[in-house]
Parts: sequence; C-alpha cells; structure tokens
Amino acid sequence: MFRHKGKKRTYLHNIRLASMLSFIAGLVNVTGVLSVRTLTTNVTGHFAFFAEELTGENFNVAFIFLIYIFSFLLGAFISNFIVEITVRIKPRMAHAIPMLIEMGVLCMAGTFAVPEKLMNTATQVIACSLLFAMGLQNSLVTKVSDSVVRTTHLTGLFTDLGIELSQLFFFRQPFERGKLKKSVYLRLAIITFFFLGCIVSGYLYNYLHLKVLFLAAMCLLFALVYDNLRYFFYRLQRKMRYR
Repeated sequence: MFRHKGKKRTYLHNIRLASMLSFIAGLVNVTGVLSVRTLTTNVTGHFAFFAEELTGENFNVAFIFLIYIFSFLLGAFISNFIVEITVRIKPRMAHAIPMLIEMGVLCMAGTFAVPEKLMNTATQVIACSLLFAMGLQNSLVTKVSDSVVRTTHLTGLFTDLGIELSQLFFFRQPFERGKLKKSVYLRLAIITFFFLGCIVSGYLYNYLHLKVLFLAAMCLLFALVYDNLRYFFYRLQRKMRYR
C-alpha cells in the first residue's frame, strides 16, 4: 500500500491507500468542523476568510487564517522532507515516520477539551494541529501514489470525475474504457470513504468529542501494521520459494 512506487504500484494498491486515508480525512474533517468550526482538510476556504478579514482591516483575525494556511503547508513540507531524507538511508521506513508524526499530532489534539468559545487559543492550536496533520497526510499520499491519489479535499476529485464520466461517451476502445472506468472507480472510492468518515465522525462526536481523533490515529496505525505484515509475509513467501 505504501511501499510500492512507480510501475510497481498496482490499481489495488491505490484503492487500498485511497479508501483508508480518505476515511481518516473524513473523520478529521467533521471533527474539526464540529469542535472548532474550522475546515481542517483543505485551505481554499481559509484563503477566502483571510481576504475577507484583511479587506475589513481585521488584521489579527486575518493573521490567524494565514497561520492556518501555513500549518497545512508546513505539514506538506515536513512530510516530503522526511521522506526524501529517509529514503536515502532506510527506504522501507520512508513512509512510516510521517504517519507516526500524524498519529502523534492527532492524539495530542484528541486530548484537548472542546473549546467553550471560538477563536480562543485552544481553538487555534487544535485547528493548526489538524491542518498540519492533513498537510502531512496529503503530501505523503501524493508522493507515494505519484499524484494519482489525494485524500483530503474533494473539489479536484469531483472535477476529474465529471471529466471522466463525460469521456465514457466518447471512448470506444475496450482498453481505453477499461482504464477510464478504473480511474472513475478510484475517485468514487475516495469520495465514498471520505463521506463515510464524515458520517462516522458526526455520530461519534456526540459521545467522544475530540476523542474521535483517537479513532483516526488507530486507523493510521492499522494501515501501517497491515502494510508491514503484508511485506513480512511477502518476504517469507519468497524465501520459502527459493529454498
């Protein structure tokens, strides 16, 4: 799911990656909205709010939205920076470190109490933490899948899905239609699991509040353990085959 790069990656690898991490993004997205009234899986809206507050000369509030944008950017930067360094030393661990950092950030955010009022320090720390975590995840997924999979925002996905659905009316060759359908199914998987994560978070938030983020961290841990177990059994099979 995480280890295979380039031509070694299969459609199934991308489906697994997209399903698990888009579900996590959905969990984080709704938890952020319900707890701190902040979108935490993309920065498009924050640019609009930043411009609105800036033109209204509310410079302190505008600066907060700028910090939100920078938090996502910082997460993406650190994720890729770590991957580029680690892959030169221990390639098999390149994806694990950003995932462990994301787990730590989500668990830290999950320990906060729900803020009583918006735009206080606790709210800003939680929002920045979740934006940083989603920047880490989006950068890692983009890097691992060679930009095929993105899991934290849906605008581009719906655009691509609309284009590809329209192309189904024009692609006649079986190979072309088969390839196009696989791409459509991949995008539908991301959208479906993101939506599922949002619904699960919406129901669980009433009982767990920010502790829903522990579930997101557990899903990341499961993905990491699952990937390592598959790699271990694959290595074991190869050794047995050549004995």
